[in-house]
Amino acid sequence: MPDQTGCPPHAARLDRRAANRLPWLLAGGAALVLADTAWAQNSPAAVQAASPTAVSLDQITVDGDGSGTIGYQPRRTSFGAGSDTSLLDTPANIAVVPATVLRDQRVLSLDEALRNVSGTAQANSLGGTQEGVIRRGFGTTRDSSILRDGRRTVLQQNFNYAIEQVEVLKGPASLLYGISEPGGLINLVSKRPEFTSHGALSVTGTSFGGGLVQADVTGPVEGTNLAYRVVGDFQDYQYWRNFGAIERQVVAPSLTWKGDDTKVTVAYEFAHYNIPFDRGAIFDPRNGQPLRVPRDRRFDERFSRVDATSHLASLDIEHRFNDDWRLHFGYSFSHLGYDDNQVRAVSYNAETGFLTRRADSTQGGDFNAHVPRLDLTGRVDTFGLRHDILAGAMYERVDYFRKTTIRGANQGGFNVFDPVYGRLGPSNQVSLTGSDVRDRLNNTSLYLQDSFHLTDQLILVAGVSAQIYDQLAYAGRPSVVTTDINGVQPVPRAGIVYKLTPDLSLYGSFSRSFRPNVTDLETNGSLAPEEGEAYEVGVKADLGPGLTVTGAMFDVEKANVLVTQVVDGARIATTAGKARSRGFELDVAGQILPDWAVIGSYGFTQALVTEDPILAGKELQNTPRVTASAFLTHQFGAVTREGELGSLRLGPGFLEAGFGTRYIGERPGDAANTFTMPHYLVCDAFLAYRTAVNGRATTIQLNLKNLFDETYYSSSAASNLLVAVGEPFQALVTARVTW
Repeated sequence: MPDQTGCPPHAARLDRRAANRLPWLLAGGAALVLADTAWAQNSPAAVQAASPTAVSLDQITVDGDGSGTIGYQPRRTSFGAGSDTSLLDTPANIAVVPATVLRDQRVLSLDEALRNVSGTAQANSLGGTQEGVIRRGFGTTRDSSILRDGRRTVLQQNFNYAIEQVEVLKGPASLLYGISEPGGLINLVSKRPEFTSHGALSVTGTSFGGGLVQADVTGPVEGTNLAYRVVGDFQDYQYWRNFGAIERQVVAPSLTWKGDDTKVTVAYEFAHYNIPFDRGAIFDPRNGQPLRVPRDRRFDERFSRVDATSHLASLDIEHRFNDDWRLHFGYSFSHLGYDDNQVRAVSYNAETGFLTRRADSTQGGDFNAHVPRLDLTGRVDTFGLRHDILAGAMYERVDYFRKTTIRGANQGGFNVFDPVYGRLGPSNQVSLTGSDVRDRLNNTSLYLQDSFHLTDQLILVAGVSAQIYDQLAYAGRPSVVTTDINGVQPVPRAGIVYKLTPDLSLYGSFSRSFRPNVTDLETNGSLAPEEGEAYEVGVKADLGPGLTVTGAMFDVEKANVLVTQVVDGARIATTAGKARSRGFELDVAGQILPDWAVIGSYGFTQALVTEDPILAGKELQNTPRVTASAFLTHQFGAVTREGELGSLRLGPGFLEAGFGTRYIGERPGDAANTFTMPHYLVCDAFLAYRTAVNGRATTIQLNLKNLFDETYYSSSAASNLLVAVGEPFQALVTARVTW
């Protein structure tokens, strides 16, 4: 049956090359696993293994590892608190997507990870080349909301196999993390060296064609106080639309030295990717519906791609003075260099079906960020009352530079219903006004926070920071200054936690945020900084030994909201007067029974422009009123016994399965609300068989994404001509060996 775009299901239209490549990739993966396990027969680890049943297989329940992880829910985090704190003692809604969820769902992008978190949706992804996330109605690409290990970067593709877990702090967080949106922050926690040896090697094939090879090895350096870790992530598979490919390479080594009271970690990550710059689908201006063409049909050309290289280096030094006081210094340097080519849709004639297009390009993109941070955390007891103190300073120097901007001539005559490719090539027409674009921001944060334990049940949190900022932006040949501002902005935070029982707490909070607007678009003069404030109340409960539930109601208001609109093919950035977001969130994660794990969410958000001469009363772009998700996993126990297969010794086999669904409601496609992207419901499933081969834990896992092949539209770039299309049905088969 045709789908809603009038095309047959994707499963019946798989590229033959993709279908042919899959068996070869799986065969290669099996060969790697068998070669590794065959080598393992004579390894020291294999000799020491008493029997295949002695191997520790992956389990849903992991406790006593220091993180408190049970099922799908770590119960402690330092994100949003400044030091390691129980989630029930923090006056904020903090959601965590742990490593077990990333593994079971076979997550390959930040967007996939955040499907498990309430109130989040995809923002404009700039043709799939950048990560952009809506949180509580607010969010754009490059909005300073995505952190790596608690510090800001300039990377536009942050998620990869070197990420251990994803944390989301809802609401303003400028006090602790500097410039930020009032909707919240996303922190990607990197894998770091461990002093217990272990490793993993996995090979994945995808029904799109091609696949991934990923490796992770860590352990101590014998005879020293050092531990190492090396992570590799190599991806080469077909893009699901009618042409294109995904190519990505990541190598991330790190080294830790640990003394009696001091720990030092140095880390580096190199990444290179060459991916499609796909502007997506077109919505018919006459009826607000997507054009009735096959959803895998692109309206650009094969040269529409971005080629980027990034470097991320970090240093972390932690010193423990005693059981109560610690000092932490962290520093990150990030660099992104890229060149891109794209074919931009400029206008569409609904009567003739002809599309006018333009070849655009950015050459010499050069982004850099330096972020040092110093935190002192400790405990003070006065008159028998406990104070948890955080004092610190952070400096951020973020520099965005685009050397050359290409703007080609408009060319019509592209028939969307009978496309002929190759008639439009890359342009070399330099835009003098759009070249040599620079946006440089310096921001110093000085902050102090006290968590005051009045009783065992009552905790007061209060703090303030000073944001000392200086922003300069200019563009053009010759250059014209568009922004030149500086100042000092105080940012307060206050919260209260009342623990009705050790497993049930109520909380309330007030906080403010501050963020100078950063954009490299064609702007109309200086953009005033965004300022936000939020009120929030909530309840948190640990139901049983391993299930955490958080419910929150929030009211967020932001002034000088960055609004992007497309006028005659040019993206124009302006600021709306004020916007307000109100809503409710529910997040559930953990273990409901010994063999059952769950992670789920529900969010309701009403986000409107409240003051603006043009946009007042309009809903915020890309913001759904309702989001919901649920993912349930069950371990069936042993389904096969120990045995032998030739020279291979097989342990008992365990079966694990999971099923999940996610819902995104209707969303406005542009700031003026001239069209709406429809709601969608997408289902996913996985089946894993876990055993031991020659004493090494081995897993064969099948993931089925978009199980029922739903056609959906994930976000818009402020125009009915630039609407991102969600991925169709995809099957991934992974062979993984761990030791």
